[in-house]
Amino acid sequence: MISVEQLKVEFGVKPLFSGACFVINDRDRIALVGKNGAGKSTLLKILCGKQKPTEGVVAVPNDTTIGYLPQVMILQDDTTVKDEARKAFANVNEMQRRVDDLNRQLAERTDYESEDYARLVETFTSEHERLLMMGAENCEAELERTLSGLGFTREDMVRPTSEFSGGWRMRIELAKILLQKPDVLLLDEPTNHLDIESIQWLEQFLSTQAKAVVLVSHDRAFINNVTNRTLEISCGKVIDYRVKYDEYVKLRQERREQQLRAYENQQKEIADIKDFVERFRYKPTKAVQVQSRLKQLEKIVPIEIDEVDNSALHLKFPPCLRSGDYPVICDEVRKDYGQHTVFDHVNLTIKRGEKVAFVGRNGEGKSTLVKCIMGEIPFTGGLKVGHNVQIGYFAQNQAQLLDESLSVFETIDNVARGEIRLKINDILGAFMFGGEASEKKVRVLSGGERSRLAMIRLLLEPVNLLILDEPTNHLDMPSKDVLKEAIRAFDGTAIIVSHDREFLDGLVSKVYEFGGGKVREHIGGIYDFLREHQIENLDALGGKSLAAVTQAQSSPKTAQQHNSNAADIPVTDSKMSYQERKEMQKKISKAEKTVKESERKIESMEKRLKELDDILCHPENASDMTIITEYTSTKKALDEEVERWEEAEMQLDELKATMG
Repeated sequence: MISVEQLKVEFGVKPLFSGACFVINDRDRIALVGKNGAGKSTLLKILCGKQKPTEGVVAVPNDTTIGYLPQVMILQDDTTVKDEARKAFANVNEMQRRVDDLNRQLAERTDYESEDYARLVETFTSEHERLLMMGAENCEAELERTLSGLGFTREDMVRPTSEFSGGWRMRIELAKILLQKPDVLLLDEPTNHLDIESIQWLEQFLSTQAKAVVLVSHDRAFINNVTNRTLEISCGKVIDYRVKYDEYVKLRQERREQQLRAYENQQKEIADIKDFVERFRYKPTKAVQVQSRLKQLEKIVPIEIDEVDNSALHLKFPPCLRSGDYPVICDEVRKDYGQHTVFDHVNLTIKRGEKVAFVGRNGEGKSTLVKCIMGEIPFTGGLKVGHNVQIGYFAQNQAQLLDESLSVFETIDNVARGEIRLKINDILGAFMFGGEASEKKVRVLSGGERSRLAMIRLLLEPVNLLILDEPTNHLDMPSKDVLKEAIRAFDGTAIIVSHDREFLDGLVSKVYEFGGGKVREHIGGIYDFLREHQIENLDALGGKSLAAVTQAQSSPKTAQQHNSNAADIPVTDSKMSYQERKEMQKKISKAEKTVKESERKIESMEKRLKELDDILCHPENASDMTIITEYTSTKKALDEEVERWEEAEMQLDELKATMG
């Protein structure tokens, strides 16, 4: 249906790719793969006509319809979900109006024997048949089925689109594109804003109902389940593999190994010919053989070896200061939006150094609780962020918040402070923004490149609590692996909101399940959590398991049993005698004095550590063992004092609770 010939795209001096030739046929399911910035999104824009190539031709038949879902789009907020989705049937509605008008004319006419009336009947019949072929009678049912498959409830369908987050509105746009039933679907990261359940519905839809599909996705399971062909953009070339992604990985490795063997054999042959020519070049008796070998050498076509792009995203979180033992403690936290309760009776304690996952269907409150921890939205209940906690927050829309008018270098230069500004080029190079790439404007970056740029901003300051909300969106598979290793090696605490079970596997030691207005703690990794629910995928979240959670946590008493705080708060005794209250008041005063003294010591040691850190930043002091020894001993003393402060404050809280 779409034919591509000798396509070339240039940004600056070096082309993204050149000489691309392929054909998209009916029922093709194509995965477009390559590293972030290779040109995947650019190629999709060229295929749908939104961008012109530098050279080459894209031939699309006049009757071929194309549906394109970009990574980022401008969304409308002036209607309900259902009315917005109905816009997909604009052609059907126009045809329905024509048929209704023809039907009205037939009812008004009385010249039944005239040729004009006969032509009108023929036109009505033809148009009515076309309307039936377009499936006009099933439009509403199909609309509801599609919205439901993408996660919308019946109540959601009549709500204004302005009440939904950007991710949910992207689902509406995806529904509109699917309902139009185009001949070719071009989907750029369609799973980024979907939960596991919606992803599996989309897999089924694309496999059974779509015509031709070209998609970009970093979800390995998704592209394996949907596609039957792989187009790779690598090192300036577009290579066509007519197999699924997993098979493509094997074939690419086999192809390169064959090329290497053939290249080695050819090099040996060339070396032998050159050796013969050098040995007998000046012997008259061998002149004929030498000329023959020289001609043979000229006819050899050099074997090219596919380049392997080994550049990788290297993440290293800087060393962080020690936080308190419990960076986050939630006690009966509740969040309401009007009459809607997002969650209540949330009791959880996250210990220093833990890596935990927030999982659940979209809209169940994962990002909402993160915003409560960040202090961005109001809530009820007790939520305590521990002592000396420094938060690094990566939001879902972080990449979209970048200033598009700035260059990559300017974006980082504007937030860098102190000596780190001298290392900006080194940092950008480590994130594949070296050389000319650092001068690119943010507006021309791909979604993956923007995510990497936003991640650099997060890494500029040392933090000891990472909160990452869907951090793998727009990251390619190698980059996800590197990010996973960096988080695993991070010596602070991490809260990860993600639906990517492969990313979470081996990374988290605790899972918090959101659903039914409750948050439930599960000790163990993500696959321990799945086994506990006796399911293979996270698509069961929101079903029977959440009903059980709701029932189990329906009373405050049960909620208290799930509270993982280290110490139980004693019950208040309002019948204490005067003498007992006097003794208790003395204990409280002593505990308060201990807490204040500990805080004074902590403040003094932190100040000294900062002074020593500034001294060690100078090259002449970097090897001064006296300063280094003092720095080490002061930091150890600070950690011990922080622990004493936490114990004293916990004891003070218990005494005050007992005192009432």
